[in-house]
Formats: sequence, structure tokens, C-alpha cells
Amino acid sequence: MKKHLLAILLSTSALISTGAVAADLSFPHLETTGRGEVVVKPDMAVFSVDVVATKPTASEAKQAADQAVTKFIERLTKAGVERKNINSANISLSAQYRYPKDQAPEFTGFKATRNVVVTVYKLENLNTYLDGALGDGINQINNITLKVKDQKKYQEEARQAAIANAKEMAASLAKGFGDKVEGVWQIDYNTASRPMPYRMANYVGSAMQDSAAINQSYSENNIVISDSVNVIFKLAK
Repeated sequence: MKKHLLAILLSTSALISTGAVAADLSFPHLETTGRGEVVVKPDMAVFSVDVVATKPTASEAKQAADQAVTKFIERLTKAGVERKNINSANISLSAQYRYPKDQAPEFTGFKATRNVVVTVYKLENLNTYLDGALGDGINQINNITLKVKDQKKYQEEARQAAIANAKEMAASLAKGFGDKVEGVWQIDYNTASRPMPYRMANYVGSAMQDSAAINQSYSENNIVISDSVNVIFKLAK
């Protein structure tokens, strides 16, 4: 997997006695926010689909939704998706009414809704799975989120880049004002990763497109995993 490590200075701030804690410190100090990013190629994805069936009775609506989900799961497992990577254990049933103007509500049937969440470890097959959903009576394909299997590894790389960024900025600022950094007084750590989501509301099956090209388009995208750390440094007296 290709990756590109960025130790960036984006929006890095170095403020003298700005935070509530920093304002109470009586010794010379400065505060910096270090940021780091790792750009990686995705190697997995998670997507979800919905099936909605409206029938005269609750049992008929449930049966129609169950049948669509069963067909979809069978197609996925035949295509190589492990059953443990398919989550379909949910259903909701609700009575449906029509509301004519100036008239009493009219019962029209029952609506059954089921959602299926699929984790994909072979991006080259993603479009095939989506086509299968459209062919199995699925009403809607929801968000597709591209991810990486080794999230913790790249989060750690982004964190170390953020730490290096904070230290570099502190040393640079102290030098600019004729001082030196003596050590770290306080670390305020907050993490944030940014996987790249893809919404498929306008998804069109590969029967109308080049399937290989569509599959390639998912793996060509990048995921940015970011991290940041706020540090208060002591200045040498």
C-alpha cells in the first residue's frame, strides 16, 4: 500500500499564554498546536443498503423485505464475502396511512424496512457487489466509506508527525525571540481521522458502464488520516 507522510504546518499556532491553563502559569512558556497527516490508499470499504416493502399486511411486508435481503446475502456470499462481514439483523414495521384533504386518514398497508451493512475487503469487487444489490430488489444504496485495515498504524504515524510539528514550531518560535525551549509542561491531545466518504444516491449499475473502470475508481482515491496535539512548552530562563 502506498502512503505519503506529511508533517505539515497547516494552521499551526504558537500563542503566548492564550489558554486558560497557560494564563495561570507564572514562568515563561509558549503554546503550539502540532498537526500531522498520513495519506494512504484504501484497501477496504463499508457500505449499506436499504430495502423497503409496503404490503397490505405486516407479515406480507416483512416477508417481501426478508426475501430481498436473503437474495442479496446469497449473492454476496457466492461472490466471496464472508457472512460475518454482512450485518442484517434488523427490521422495522410501521402502519402506513394516506391523508386526504378534509377527510379521515386512510390505512394503506404496512411498511417493512431492513438495512444491510457490508464490509468489503476486496475493492476490486465493490462495484460487482453494488450491482448485485440493485438486482436483488434493494431500494437504496447508502454511503460508501473507504477505509484501511491497519488504521492504528497510520494513526500512530500521523500522531508522531503532529508531535514533531509541535516541537519544531516551538523551537522555531523560541529561537526567533532569542529564547530556547527547556521542556514540555503540558500535553493536550485530541485525535481525529478523516476517512473519505462516497455517497451513492445516484449510483448506476455497471451494465451501463465499464465495470473495471468503476472498480478502479474506488481504489484510486486517497484517505487522509490526521492527528493533532496541543503542547505548552517551558522556556529557558
